[in-house]
Amino acid sequence: MNLREAHAADIEAIARLHAESWRATYRGMYRDEYLDGPVFDDRRNAWQGRLTSPRPGQYTVVAENGDGLAGFACAFADHDAKWGTLLDNIHVAPERKRAGVGTMLMRDVAFWAERERPAVGIYLWVIEANAPARRFYERLGARNAERATFDPPGRGTFASLRYVWPNPAALIAASGW
Repeated sequence: MNLREAHAADIEAIARLHAESWRATYRGMYRDEYLDGPVFDDRRNAWQGRLTSPRPGQYTVVAENGDGLAGFACAFADHDAKWGTLLDNIHVAPERKRAGVGTMLMRDVAFWAERERPAVGIYLWVIEANAPARRFYERLGARNAERATFDPPGRGTFASLRYVWPNPAALIAASGW
C-alpha cells in the first residue's frame, strides 16, 4: 500500500470512492434519492474545490495499491479553537475495509497533525447510527465529547457525535506506533 498526498488528478477517483462509500455506509441515514442520484456530482464538485484551491492547513492523503484507490483522508489544521484539527473525511473502499487501510490513513493524518500542531487535539464528527465507524475510532482511542444534530447533503437531520483525541501523539500511540 502506498500513501501519498492527493492532487488535482485524483479528483474523479476520490469523488467516485467517496460516493461509493456513502452509498454503502449511509443507506438508511441519507435519503435514497440523494444516494441514488446526485451524490457523485456533489462529491466531485466538493473535491474539485478542495484539490484545485486547497484551504490553508488542508491535508489530503490517498492510499493506493495496484488496483487503484483504496482510501483517502482529509484534515484541516486549526479548524476549531477548542478541539484543534478536524479530520473531515476518511473513507476506505468497501472491499478494502478491515484490511488496515483506515488505520494507516488515521496514522498518517496523526503524523501530519503532529508536525503541524503537536500540542493540539484531533477531532471528527461521526453519525451516531454508524456503529462500525464508532467502534473503529474507539479502538484508536477516541472518546465521545458531545452530541449534535447534523443536516447532511440530500436533506434530513440526524445525530452526530464529536470524537476526539487530546493530541496527535495519542492517536499515533493507539494506532500501533
